[in-house]
Amino acid sequence: MQSITRELGRRVTEAMIAGFGDQAVGVDPLLKSTQDPSFGDYQANFAMGLAKRLGRRPRDVAAAVVEKVDVSDLCDPPEIAGPGFINFTITPAAAGRRLQAVPPTADGVTDRVGIAQSPSPDVIAIDMSSPNLAKEMHVGHLRSTIIGDCIARVLEFEGHVVHRINHVGDWGTQFGMIIEHVRRTHPHVLDDPEHLQLGDLEAFYVEARRQFDADPRFADAARKAVVDLQGGDPETLAVWKAFCGESLRHCHVIYDRLDVRVEDRGESFYNDMLAGVVQELGDRGFAEESDGAMCVFLDGFTNKQGDRLPMIIRKSDGGYNYATTDLAALRHRISALGATRLLYVVGIPQKQHFDMLFAAARKAGWAGEGVELTHIGFGSMLSSTGKMFKAREGGTVKLRDLVDEAVERAHKVIEASEQDPDKRRGLSSGQMRAIAETVGTGAVKYFDLSHSLGSDYRFDWDTMLSMDGNTAPYMLYAYARIRSIGREAGVDYAAIPAETPIVLEHDCEIRLGKTLLKLPDVIDQAAREYRPNVLTDYLFELSKAYNLFYDRKRGVRVKDASPESVRLSRLRLCDLTARSLKLGLHLLGIGTLEQM
Repeated sequence: MQSITRELGRRVTEAMIAGFGDQAVGVDPLLKSTQDPSFGDYQANFAMGLAKRLGRRPRDVAAAVVEKVDVSDLCDPPEIAGPGFINFTITPAAAGRRLQAVPPTADGVTDRVGIAQSPSPDVIAIDMSSPNLAKEMHVGHLRSTIIGDCIARVLEFEGHVVHRINHVGDWGTQFGMIIEHVRRTHPHVLDDPEHLQLGDLEAFYVEARRQFDADPRFADAARKAVVDLQGGDPETLAVWKAFCGESLRHCHVIYDRLDVRVEDRGESFYNDMLAGVVQELGDRGFAEESDGAMCVFLDGFTNKQGDRLPMIIRKSDGGYNYATTDLAALRHRISALGATRLLYVVGIPQKQHFDMLFAAARKAGWAGEGVELTHIGFGSMLSSTGKMFKAREGGTVKLRDLVDEAVERAHKVIEASEQDPDKRRGLSSGQMRAIAETVGTGAVKYFDLSHSLGSDYRFDWDTMLSMDGNTAPYMLYAYARIRSIGREAGVDYAAIPAETPIVLEHDCEIRLGKTLLKLPDVIDQAAREYRPNVLTDYLFELSKAYNLFYDRKRGVRVKDASPESVRLSRLRLCDLTARSLKLGLHLLGIGTLEQM
């Protein structure tokens, strides 16, 4: 399935150059989908900008391009509106031909629904999730994890090489008390470090913290453990590695459940690079000593009093901080991984840190003009009352507990449905559990990703698990329903001959067909703008178009349509809708169900 926007954009660009020569070279056709069907399906808005360059009236410029552009195989004759907008309306015949050309699914291969990969792939490093290994993952890690995963999936789908870097906190003073507590409570770790197992990391950390605060001898031992760790003492390193391995195991139980893949790379990985970062910045005159600390001062960054704001890269006691580690990591991702795009999926409160990090990297020359540095900031997940999301006892909610509750709530809904004679599907207990897992985890993901990244949102169980509206259960049901329609019609969608024409005649067929054709552009936009909600908005639009198409009163007959050519055409539309829904949900990190 080819992108209509790219195709029309190419033709408009050729027409601009044919009409105005070199003066039109490099002018963006500014082609986009229209919001109002009365203005066609797509609109080119270049005329005013080009007219200013040419010193002519915008409508005259638009008219000259319309005279040159060849879209007769794709659109009705273009129309000029307002000060020079050019409106394009895709013909039903052209839409049908493009949909018919989508190749069938191939066994064992991710269904691309005919969408080609990028001809010029990038190497991209995404900094995502990044929990602190001293504690369990909590709800604060949800957004970075699933937003990062979705963006990675979209970019990988487009053909880019993506490094999903889990920049975990595995270094620092808190690990001294952890190491000493491991020694005292699990002494066998010295002889068998690989088999350390902790039931509750959070409780373990709390107990270690309590001992550190209450027992001076424990605190002294913990501080010595930090020194030993930083000095490379073999026994201390063994305990530290055992704890980090066990902590990561807890993390990956969550990652596996959420179907999220990451490359673990702790802060410790960059430890040997930190002195070199400070040395280089100092030697090149980019860092200077201030109150005993080494700092980088960057243009445009001041405090409330108007004084220069320091980026501390070595503390007065000689220690390093996360700014030093982030600089080392940034340089490594460019020099060693060859990344040309560095994306950081981190909450909005860290905006200034990343602004300074990027400015320092540019100043040092580590990130040249050809390297993109982007902070993908996001808002907070709030409770239904609009306050910070907390457990009943006031503490932080563990991410595993949130996922457990989502699945359990979904399971109760399914159980209630099975007890209703009018809704019962005869599901086994195992099937109900499997469906609840997909629906529950999918509901959490979809609800989060459907919100604008830059805004806080209120967590609401009832809305999240609703079968109506822009929710995962609604989308999953829409997909399962389409698959069941094929079974009821006695048709294997994949077996319908590829040469079967798709004919769009009824208004609802045309609307569905044109909505299906938007998928490549939607994926492009989500990849370009790093916005998962572009995908969720599209899936909701597609499901509504399909529901209208299949509606008994407002739509068309499908399973029993006649003649057979019309029936098969409409069943192919069903199949393409299901495949598009499945692909869209996959890019969001959500699996589908054949029965629900």
